[in-house]
Amino acid sequence: MQHQRGLLRPCGTSDRWLSQLIVLALAVVSCFLLNVQAASAAARAETPLDELRRSFTVGGKPVPPEVFRDLGDGDLADSDSILVTVDVTAAIGSNRYFDDITMANGWVTQIKPARKPPDPVEQTAYMYIGRTENDLLIVIASYSGGGSGVFYTLHILDAVPAKGLNSAGKRYDRLNVIAVRSVPLGDRWDGHAKIDGNAISIETKGRTPDGQDRKSTTRIIRAERP
Repeated sequence: MQHQRGLLRPCGTSDRWLSQLIVLALAVVSCFLLNVQAASAAARAETPLDELRRSFTVGGKPVPPEVFRDLGDGDLADSDSILVTVDVTAAIGSNRYFDDITMANGWVTQIKPARKPPDPVEQTAYMYIGRTENDLLIVIASYSGGGSGVFYTLHILDAVPAKGLNSAGKRYDRLNVIAVRSVPLGDRWDGHAKIDGNAISIETKGRTPDGQDRKSTTRIIRAERP
């Protein structure tokens, strides 16, 4: 009987080792699942580029409308833009674009007050239409230099994260918005635009700036990279 009881001891030891092994395996699996969840959460975290593509904001703040003045809307003498890239991260909160920003009915507006009467009041505004399938950004902007004309432009933009060095030589992040194509829509344009894949459908309503009726038109523009 003693010999038989002795045979039972290794069996008890084996059971304890098995239990410990199961506990250890469960701990490893649990740790692995937590790491997977953390990695998935990190993968889902929205980057500044993601935010810009979603809402045309960075850090919850809208891109200043006056950047479109600098991207060519304020230069009515030239057919193509001369300045084609803006670091929107630096633009937000900058002295260059310090004028107050208002938002209403989907439009983001900036007004530059007259320096002294009778200097004109400059106004720039935009509506963010959205993102195409090929990750280009579509914006309709308007610009008025102070006269009766309000000139509308469809902007097709690209957005590219980049690195730069400040005056002290320290590396910092940029988020460059690049003008790919600008399509004039006309003075006091009235209509709307929508995105279908990589195509932008622009409907112009049937009324001229001076109030005359005309037939509504629809124009399709492809959002393409050069």
